Amino acid sequence: MVLPHYLCSHIQNAFRARLQHIAVHHTTQNLAILSILLRSGFLSNVTRGTVEAPSPDEFHEAPESHKRIWADLKYRDDRPVLSDMELISHPSKPIFMELSEIRRLCTGRRVQNVKPLRMGEIAIVKTKDRENEWLEAREALQLRLPGEVICRAR
Repeated sequence: MVLPHYLCSHIQNAFRARLQHIAVHHTTQNLAILSILLRSGFLSNVTRGTVEAPSPDEFHEAPESHKRIWADLKYRDDRPVLSDMELISHPSKPIFMELSEIRRLCTGRRVQNVKPLRMGEIAIVKTKDRENEWLEAREALQLRLPGEVICRAR
């Protein structure tokens, strides 16, 4: 399984290099995290494609090793919308939070040595629910689903 730290560093480095598009391996995890970033306004578009180009038509015929997810990065006044993306839960130390702890994190209080979320910042949570496996922290709070807090973006 591909770890989320690869995606976090790839996105952050792409913004620093002022790239317009990035392509990452097609996995459920990457698609879910990019979809959350799209819904939160950090990306302008997410589409499936191949190694060569974002093309949903070619995606279905391509072999698994050539399938990619293409994301269009968003800039405002020539500055990246996403300024920082960092892991909270590491492979050696996963951070699981109950509903009360996610609520405290979202309302601006420190939980388990994790700094609170500030204005315009999101946290991505992986839950045990198969239908809503990947959620933004506030969505997990609304659906009352505890889980592992994977990363944060601001």
